[in-house]
Amino acid sequence: MITQIAFFASIAFGMIAWSTYAGMYAWPMLRTRSRIDALRPLLVLHSFRFVGLSFLVPGVVASDIPQAFARAAAYGDIATAVLALLALLTLRSRLGIALAWIVNVWGAADLVNAFYLANATGLSPSQLGAAFYIPTFVVPLLFVTHFLMFRTLSRSEDPALDRQALA
Repeated sequence: MITQIAFFASIAFGMIAWSTYAGMYAWPMLRTRSRIDALRPLLVLHSFRFVGLSFLVPGVVASDIPQAFARAAAYGDIATAVLALLALLTLRSRLGIALAWIVNVWGAADLVNAFYLANATGLSPSQLGAAFYIPTFVVPLLFVTHFLMFRTLSRSEDPALDRQALA
């Protein structure tokens, strides 16, 4: 029971820390940029989701990790990483903006699905092994950047227009 509490506390503190960082530093900088320039660093962060493949590597995670969780988390992450790279390559076009929306919706749904599967399959934090940092450090960052992407994608192309609308 103490292990579960420590695990969930780590996730909660990760969300608080990354949300604080985003509110104090990331969003104030991103909101002054054009939509494309604001999306670029967010998509680059999601291109690192290949790290989720570590859920499939014996020795990094326990050999008895629930495979339904491990496969879904790993393949959902690599799909998000590929989509993020494609969005980056085409960002100055309509296709790039559409891909950024797909990255955001797919990636956020993938994270929610991973939490659901972790619970449904009875994943124990001890089964994560060296990959423990993914749900406690990386996933909170990804959730926060998904929120920032939703905000960025939902605004007009010109940040000056958004500032005028708020005034």
